[in-house]
Amino acid sequence: MGSVGPTPRRFESSYNTVTSFGNINFDDELKSKGLSSIKKSIEGNVLLLHLWNDVLFTLCVTATLLDPLFCYILVVREETNCIRFDKKLRLTAVVLRSLIDLGYIILIIFHFRIGYIPSYDANNGRLCTRVRRYLLSYFTVDILAVLPLPQVVILFVVRATKGSHFLIAIRSLKLVLIVQYLPRVFRVYSFLKKVRWSSGILPNSAGAKAVYNLLLYMLASHVFGAFWYLFSVERRATCLQERCHSHPYCPRNYNNSSVEKLCMDACPSNSSSNDTAAFNYGIFDDAFKSGVVYSTDFIWKLTYCYWWGLQSLSSLGQGLKTSKHIWEVYFAVSITISGLILFALLIGNLQTFLQATIARLEEMRLKGQDIELWMAYHSLPRDLRRRIKRYEKYRWRKTRGVDVENILHNLPRDLRRDTTRHLCFRAIKSVSLFQNTDEKFLDAVYGYLKPTLYIEHNFIVREGEPLDEMIFIIHGKLWIYSNSNRDGETSSSSGSLEKGDFFGEDLLEWVLKDPLLSTVPISTKTVSTHTKVEAFVLSANDLKHVVSKFWWLFSRELRNDPNFKERFAPWAAIVLQAAWRRYFRSKREKENSQLALATESGNSQPSITTAVHASRFITRALHALNRRRKRRDDSSDLPLART
Repeated sequence: MGSVGPTPRRFESSYNTVTSFGNINFDDELKSKGLSSIKKSIEGNVLLLHLWNDVLFTLCVTATLLDPLFCYILVVREETNCIRFDKKLRLTAVVLRSLIDLGYIILIIFHFRIGYIPSYDANNGRLCTRVRRYLLSYFTVDILAVLPLPQVVILFVVRATKGSHFLIAIRSLKLVLIVQYLPRVFRVYSFLKKVRWSSGILPNSAGAKAVYNLLLYMLASHVFGAFWYLFSVERRATCLQERCHSHPYCPRNYNNSSVEKLCMDACPSNSSSNDTAAFNYGIFDDAFKSGVVYSTDFIWKLTYCYWWGLQSLSSLGQGLKTSKHIWEVYFAVSITISGLILFALLIGNLQTFLQATIARLEEMRLKGQDIELWMAYHSLPRDLRRRIKRYEKYRWRKTRGVDVENILHNLPRDLRRDTTRHLCFRAIKSVSLFQNTDEKFLDAVYGYLKPTLYIEHNFIVREGEPLDEMIFIIHGKLWIYSNSNRDGETSSSSGSLEKGDFFGEDLLEWVLKDPLLSTVPISTKTVSTHTKVEAFVLSANDLKHVVSKFWWLFSRELRNDPNFKERFAPWAAIVLQAAWRRYFRSKREKENSQLALATESGNSQPSITTAVHASRFITRALHALNRRRKRRDDSSDLPLART
């Protein structure tokens, strides 16, 4: 059976949920901007929305992962005790960062071209654009995050700086990486805050939040480890410039044994040397003991620095022994505070997840005991007990103990209607008689749909049984087959129904044929579940009630019937009865309201009803008195007439 795609209104609301750069309003002005093809391609494929959302999420996360790579570009040459570049890593980091920045620029341009189309505000009569709101909120952050400052510092500043200014260039690189990493982290946080729980990237559950906090913990370990490496190189450069008055940068063909020996004695790799005047590296001493700052093996450097960051965060910085350098102390303080916050969030979400899991398991166990007692009380056979247990187990696994039907029932009418429309739109539109009907009729149908679950290999309707409901599938697969006997020959047909299909069109034809019939039609097909199926059902009584309110929408189908007059008569009778009931109800409500107004004044004032009856009595009495006087006058004039 065919299905119809989502309406532009549903698409627009979905797109508003999955964009990280604000709400996107599709309008006719898109055509003037030359982007109508983009709109049509996105609007025609809902999967493209999720792909777009995944691209945004991947771009944001990748940016936060790649920026710390710039910290590993500088390497200390152990033989000459000076600092040089890792050229391969420098080229890789610059290229990857440039690609990420290019993606950000494309998103910003796309954001301006599509996401913020001018709209007219009827309240103040001004042409207002959402660009203004974007410029005042995220535009500055995006521009600061997309500026190619690390590439400029690495390729032009640090590379071109020689001599005593090389240490200043290293500190400039450190400052640029820190300043630009903060807006990137803020942009990722704002994106996740808006889209993560609604778009399906990260489900809104305690377990998913625990995993999310664990990933944040690992990301923080990666970042702190990378900056620990860069600060270690900076401390070596500081030592070389302060203690031995040597330039930290390694020039080409550098070979001076006397300077090398002087620098090795003044800046040894191990600060625990017998010389009490040796340079104190503080928390960066382990970088020189392990030799990580001397290695060009990127994988080993990344792994070791990540381990150092994870260990420091997990221990809340207890093993860090700082020197007297103030920025080193601040770095250790930031590690302790970040570890405390991330560890508290991780433990809190894990505890919430475990408590929720234990509570649901206990609830499932108690409910299972109640079902066992009920089945034993009614002496159900073993096979039936097994089927009931299997169904309850499946329903619990799908709903996690949540009563979906009660949730939908307790929602306000508009939320219940919109939720059901989102789930059943394709299945409802696959009904041929519903494709060109009014939206009010579809809203009424959505209001009567009820969710249900079917386990696998279970019969829903058998051939020859009453068909008392329409089934709209939202997940799973059904088998449908029938056997017919014509002229002594038996023939069979079979098919399948999947997501977006429905079963029970004969029930709709039965309602349109004669609404006064009380006997539901007989099913000519057998329907069974091939997999576990989630569906919404519409009962025969509810369908009859909805169609009776909007029967004129099917007048075209009724006119095609040769017995149109005979089929029209029951609908006319139903409409007249409904109109009479409405009139009688409104008349009774009007009388009740008048009576209530009459009794509001209380005992202190005369009743309006009493006054009305008194006035009517006086009027009738005056009319009777006038008639008596008239008859008396007529009788007194009679003798005079005879004489």
